[in-house]
Amino acid sequence: MSAYVVLGLIARHGPMTPYELKARVEESIAPFWPIPHAQLYRDPPRLAEMGLLTEETEEGGRRRRFFHLTPAGEKALREWLATPEVPHAEFRDPAQLRLAFADLGDPDDLARLARTQARQHRELMELYEQRRAELDPADTGTVSRERMLSYGILHEQAHAAFWETIASADEDPDDPFEPTARDRWQHN
Repeated sequence: MSAYVVLGLIARHGPMTPYELKARVEESIAPFWPIPHAQLYRDPPRLAEMGLLTEETEEGGRRRRFFHLTPAGEKALREWLATPEVPHAEFRDPAQLRLAFADLGDPDDLARLARTQARQHRELMELYEQRRAELDPADTGTVSRERMLSYGILHEQAHAAFWETIASADEDPDDPFEPTARDRWQHN
C-alpha cells in the first residue's frame, strides 16, 4: 500500500524527494496509516525501476533526488483507485487488546486505561478538526482531505464516547457490567 501512497502524493503535489514525502505523510495520513520513514526512501527508487516514477537528481547543492509521476504511474494509481474491492481493515489497537483481558486485572486499571484512551481520542479528534478548518479551498485535494478528516473525526468521537462509557461505569453504582472474572475468583 505504501507504493500507492507515494504515487498519490506525487500525483497530488508534484515531484518530491523522499524527505518531502515523509513530511506529507505526517501531515495527512500518518494518524491512521503510519508508514515507516525508511519505506518512503525505499519505495520511490523501486517505483522508478518499475517505470511508475522517474528520478531526477539535482546538479549541485545537496544533490536531492526528485521523483516524478510517469504516465504508467498515473495509470497504476487510477486503476488502484477504480478498484472497489479492498482487503478488510486491519485494526491492531493495544487498548482494545487490554480490554479483552481487563476482567483479569484490577478494575481501577481499566478505569485509568479508559480515561486515558478517551482523552487521547478526543485529542486526535481535535487535531483532525483543526486540520479540517485549515484546509485551503484552492487546493485540488481539499475535497478528499475534508472527507478523510471528517471520517477521522467521527471515528475518534466513537472511540472517545466508548471509552468514556467504560470510565464512567466504574463510578456508577448501578453499573450494568457483570462482575469481573477476578472478582468471581476472589469470591470462590
